[in-house]
Amino acid sequence: MSNLTTYRRELAAALRLAAKLDYNEGICNHFSVQVPGPEELYLFNPYGVHWLEMRPSDLLLVDGEGTLLEGEGELEATARNIHIAGHRANPRHLCLLHTHMPWATSLTMVEGGRLEMAHQTAARFHGRIAYNDEFGGFASGKDEGERIASTARSDQRADVVFLAQHGVIVGGPSVAIAFDDLYFLERACRQQVLAMSTGRPLKIIPQQMVESTAREWMNVLDHQATLHFQALMRVNGL
Repeated sequence: MSNLTTYRRELAAALRLAAKLDYNEGICNHFSVQVPGPEELYLFNPYGVHWLEMRPSDLLLVDGEGTLLEGEGELEATARNIHIAGHRANPRHLCLLHTHMPWATSLTMVEGGRLEMAHQTAARFHGRIAYNDEFGGFASGKDEGERIASTARSDQRADVVFLAQHGVIVGGPSVAIAFDDLYFLERACRQQVLAMSTGRPLKIIPQQMVESTAREWMNVLDHQATLHFQALMRVNGL
């Protein structure tokens, strides 16, 4: 199976799984993969195809200008502007996933919203999050895509970017790792928002233990993400 065929299958599966988990918002939001090779090529989900019906053959192959090379359908302008700039900003991110998933997005809607280190799942993201604290509207133009990407460019360790009053972007070196981070990010945000809803103060994990737990997460991340994504594909017949 060629790399392009594999990426098509994995990206289509990620879109369908995300919809099953309620991470999508209508036909909006977008996932992408940069196809390794000498040319600047990307796979994107086409605008107007619901994530639940996404097939590998539905995905669009475009160049670095967003010109359609393979596939039928429309590449949404916001997808082009956010993702191409984002991939260029951090070459580690073969895969970029942008969603307005509810629990993570809720933290972008409150003053000073941050993922607090109050649970071991949150500790997975210690040192891996950047925050863009200004809302710039729809990324209909390249300038907003570049502004969003500048946050990732300024912190190359960040695999997660919270966009104020907007949503999140998760990047990773593979579809499996990016999707695993997306899944656990939403879990961590849900745990925090539910805890905050009690009105009681959060009990923050001591810094030394946060760092130790984060290292443990990183030691198993690649293997766990691969097995988790394969399991999700298997049980969902993907």
